[in-house]
Amino acid sequence: MGSFHNVINKIRAIYNNSEGFIPLHAPVFNGNEKKYLNECIDSTFVSSVGKFVDRFENEMAIYTGAKNAVVCVNGTNALHLALQLVGVQQGDEVITQALTFIATANAISYCRAYPIFIDVDRDTLGLSPMAVKKWLAANAEIKKGACYNKVTGRRIKACVPMHTFGHPVRLDELIQVCVEYKLELVEDAAESLGSYYKGRHTGTYGKVGVLSFNGNKTITTGGGGMLLFNDNVLAQKAKHLTTQAKEPHAWEFSHDEIGYNLRMPNINAAIGCAQLEQIDFIIKSKRETASIYKEFFKELDIDFICEPKDCRSNYWLNAIVLKDKAQRDEFLKISNDNGVMTRPIWKLMSRLPMYKKEQKGDLENSIWLEDRIVNIPSSVIF
Repeated sequence: MGSFHNVINKIRAIYNNSEGFIPLHAPVFNGNEKKYLNECIDSTFVSSVGKFVDRFENEMAIYTGAKNAVVCVNGTNALHLALQLVGVQQGDEVITQALTFIATANAISYCRAYPIFIDVDRDTLGLSPMAVKKWLAANAEIKKGACYNKVTGRRIKACVPMHTFGHPVRLDELIQVCVEYKLELVEDAAESLGSYYKGRHTGTYGKVGVLSFNGNKTITTGGGGMLLFNDNVLAQKAKHLTTQAKEPHAWEFSHDEIGYNLRMPNINAAIGCAQLEQIDFIIKSKRETASIYKEFFKELDIDFICEPKDCRSNYWLNAIVLKDKAQRDEFLKISNDNGVMTRPIWKLMSRLPMYKKEQKGDLENSIWLEDRIVNIPSSVIF
């Protein structure tokens, strides 16, 4: 218990807050947010048409190195659309990780598809290429140029890794497995804006990548998401579908397929543009905080989750690994009782009532991590 109070005192020292509440990850508006919002209001373009929407897309594409970026109202809807864009249909199966935020699994369900929950690697916290390959070797076969589940007979269409807390998965190895089994790779990069795998931004390896700008993310638009593409045709398709599939015309309302009202409002994009202007400082601050935590926890013999090999992580949420579930729960109670917000990692998707009957592999690492991982305050320090 004494060491836990040392952790609380260290967190308070880092955030220069000796008595008040310390949130897990608070948004910070320290740039042109108010200025750009006022411009939106003065222009009256506060909905999905406005200069900041296009600007946010263009600047995000430049920052991530993607050929195109298409905004969306939130990351979950962006992931749902991404799966549709790569051809996931009703009755298909999609491989993803059991240890993830529920949006990953829900987006698959929105397509009326079935998730298959596979284990993660302990060092990346993300989908394990080896575990995916092992499961596919035992359960899948290639027929007529596609991957099929030998047990259910369903087509396995896509693979969705999630870059947990901003730490990239082993993308090279996972891409090899996807190529071998003819699976479309969709990156859930919701938590990894500013993270790189072998010098390339996450979300740009798959056919589609998805970012989130929720209020607790590295940068925020209040609510919002974005799709990243290296395929111009697919990007144009995405933009068409997010705007109700409306055909261009000066005045007529003509729609050529079922579309969605998923375009991010200009007022949200304005905040995003202001936040993106500060991204380099934000990532620098978060990495400096992570470095302080790393050295501190060495002294306490508590494992701190560090960026994997060949990666540069944004350290969106810092995380520690405790000895067991009992110690985890003790730390959660003591820290939260003392005004320092901490949270456990998510329950495994395979434990939730709506997903407990879905297929899954051996989840040894996921179960081990579920019992031990705790997120600690990770807000940007200005």
